Amino acid sequence: MSSIIKCGLLATSAGLAFAIAPAAMAQDAAADSASSSSSDGLDTIVVTATKRGQASNVQDVPFAVTAFGAQQLEDQHFTTLQSLSYNMPNVQLNAVGTTPGYANFSIRGLGINSSIPSIDPTVGVFTDGVYLGVSAGVVFGNFDIEGLEVLRGPQGLLFGRNVTGGAMVIRTTTPKDTFSADVRASVSSGPEYKISGTVTGPIVQDKISAKLAVYYDKDTGYYHNEYNGNNDLGKNRTLIVRPAVRFTPIDGFESIFRYEYGKYDGDGAVASNHGLYPRDSFKVNIDNEGFAHNYWHFAANETNIDTAFGNGKLTNIMAYREYNSRVYNDIDASPSASFHSGNTTRQKQMSEELRWAGTFGNVDVTTGLYYFTQRIDYKEQRELAGGTRILSGGGIQNQDTYGIFGSADWHFTNTLTLNLGARYTAETKDVKVANLTATGCDYEAQTCNYTFNDKNTWKGLTPRVGLQWQPDPETQVYGFWSKGFRSGGYNFRNVYTQVDPGPFDDEVQNSYEIGVKKDLFGIARINLAAFWNTIDNVQREIQIPVVGVGTAQIITNSADARIRGVEGEVTLKPGAGFTLAGQFGYTEGKYTDVFYDLNNDGVINDTDYNLKLPRLSPWSYGGSIAWTGNFGDFGLDARVAANYRDADWYNDANTGLMRAATMVDANIALRYENYSISFYGTNLLDEATFGAEAPLAFFPGSTFSPLNKGRVYGVEVSAKF
Repeated sequence: MSSIIKCGLLATSAGLAFAIAPAAMAQDAAADSASSSSSDGLDTIVVTATKRGQASNVQDVPFAVTAFGAQQLEDQHFTTLQSLSYNMPNVQLNAVGTTPGYANFSIRGLGINSSIPSIDPTVGVFTDGVYLGVSAGVVFGNFDIEGLEVLRGPQGLLFGRNVTGGAMVIRTTTPKDTFSADVRASVSSGPEYKISGTVTGPIVQDKISAKLAVYYDKDTGYYHNEYNGNNDLGKNRTLIVRPAVRFTPIDGFESIFRYEYGKYDGDGAVASNHGLYPRDSFKVNIDNEGFAHNYWHFAANETNIDTAFGNGKLTNIMAYREYNSRVYNDIDASPSASFHSGNTTRQKQMSEELRWAGTFGNVDVTTGLYYFTQRIDYKEQRELAGGTRILSGGGIQNQDTYGIFGSADWHFTNTLTLNLGARYTAETKDVKVANLTATGCDYEAQTCNYTFNDKNTWKGLTPRVGLQWQPDPETQVYGFWSKGFRSGGYNFRNVYTQVDPGPFDDEVQNSYEIGVKKDLFGIARINLAAFWNTIDNVQREIQIPVVGVGTAQIITNSADARIRGVEGEVTLKPGAGFTLAGQFGYTEGKYTDVFYDLNNDGVINDTDYNLKLPRLSPWSYGGSIAWTGNFGDFGLDARVAANYRDADWYNDANTGLMRAATMVDANIALRYENYSISFYGTNLLDEATFGAEAPLAFFPGSTFSPLNKGRVYGVEVSAKF
């Protein structure tokens, strides 16, 4: 029956795509740019998060969002999503470290702390409108970006399930009808060498245009291994190739074909052990440096057709992604061979979203259908006690997700707009799991003894009701209530054989948010928001150090929780080329009901209720000052930023604390015509931070703490034509 539904949806998409006659001129490509910058006035930043079929001014969007245009990302020497982790209020963009490129993003205290691919993220990542089904392969080199939007709070209406924390929306550049090229090369501490280039232009003028973007990164290793004196620990290479073709054969019709191939090869996790070294050091002492091999393919087609019906636009996005990885790590992070581990992940996904956006009088309407399917195959092997004890296991999951959604913005007066919408999602997961035991899998042969088989379906309705008041073009006050839905699932890293790998139940969130967005006198912008979230059946990855197996993770619905907070962003452009920006966020959370022993002391009591929620930093704040000036054919740009984030607990038992840190970055660039050279530094205070702080059972204070880089200096040259 499901195959019939899939075929029907695909056929319906194709039929609608060619049956509706084009009725309006195609949107000018310039409208899709992420920002229009001025040294003496406020930037006009546009976003696509509303899925209205055209870009919207971020100041008109009725929810909290931080958006970056291509120039803003360039000014911050954006390299990976993780590099923006300290620049936004109540946002953490961490890579977990056990598997390179694996995201453990958290927004407003909602995040995951695991590299198990069967665990759905709370922060969804969308590339060119396509949802990435696993957190693996997300935090690699990023380039060729047209815009990046970070949506805070649940986005279940337009983006679906598993975005209870928020969404990261990435847009790569679109082929253009005029020739242009952007070439960059840089060298930084390590040393690390990077080169990238994007070339675009017409093939048939006004009909067919194309783009080719290539990125290559060779990191020769930043860290020193005390065990063998190796000064090149952490070496890796990344290659990404991204071609695209855009067809516009007639007015009102556009079809964009995108493809990406990526490959990452390097050392395994670079981890410190805080039972051996202080938490503010970069010292590493591991007897096995491991390896990481990753490659992926991504292909997508986006078709946009203007329609006479409702003066609207029909959009269809079809996509396929395949991701493969094989890694091996020194998990005990010490010079003894106490716990080494390898794992393989093979994931394939296909998705399609068909939506229509139009206007009837005073009502803007967006509606659509969504289908997503993926297969995840994960296997893990642990080598304990010098290899005398071997455990292995894993799982296979086949998943199908269906969704239908609709929203309406009724402008019932000149200043008031009522926002209504709902999405219905049904998701089925069919799994087989092999517990991590001595006979769980033959890791080399990639075969397993699957002892657990199950299939389950979760259904969720995520409505949204909101109100906007815009008394003048420079002011918006908004408020809304919405629901978030995170589907249930299974544990592919099941060590406790007496506990079934699942299923755990879905997680449901109720979110309330009010905010104000205000531009003042054309030189100042203030955006403020306050939120109150209640989460029922919180899904947690309970981590427990266990002698004989290293560590165990039990994934379960552990509690109900409440999270509330405030946040703000301020921009000031007083003139003379100066831009001042600041941001702050405060988040407070607590458990309102606990039904699992969070600290594993054998009883649920006040100690459990008083534990802090993991991945929740109470305070984050910071600011930057930038200046740009022109002197004839020459130009000079300078920027310095300092951003702080409080410490937060890594695990539910509050036995692993992530450090508070202040990130100071600086950049100065000299421009001449189409050329520039910039000198930059990141993490200038040389703060030691890490992607995880997993407690281990080998000796007092033992942890697995994968490191992030400390102070980095670099120089970049670029040319634009």
